[in-house]
Amino acid sequence: MRNIVAKKKLREFWEKHPDSEETLKTWYKVVMAAHWENSNSAKRQYGNASIVGNNRIVFNICGNKYRLIVKFNYEMQWGWIRFIGTHSEYDKTDALTI
Repeated sequence: MRNIVAKKKLREFWEKHPDSEETLKTWYKVVMAAHWENSNSAKRQYGNASIVGNNRIVFNICGNKYRLIVKFNYEMQWGWIRFIGTHSEYDKTDALTI
């Protein structure tokens, strides 16, 4: 990826939930080094991720304790962090429209 928009959201989240810091930093590093052509490319690298449609993927963070929703533009190689939160917060979110 060329850019992940809103890394600040990740930083703010791990400051509130320190147990997520290393996992989120690793996720960011891996995704920035990736060149995914489509959602299936991402799924091959992150087998436990869920493709939810509308170019959005839900990643399980810290053994599914937290959820991260990212919207991708594969042509431009950009990702937008749409949501990061606890599993219960995620349950109240519409991953397709957020």
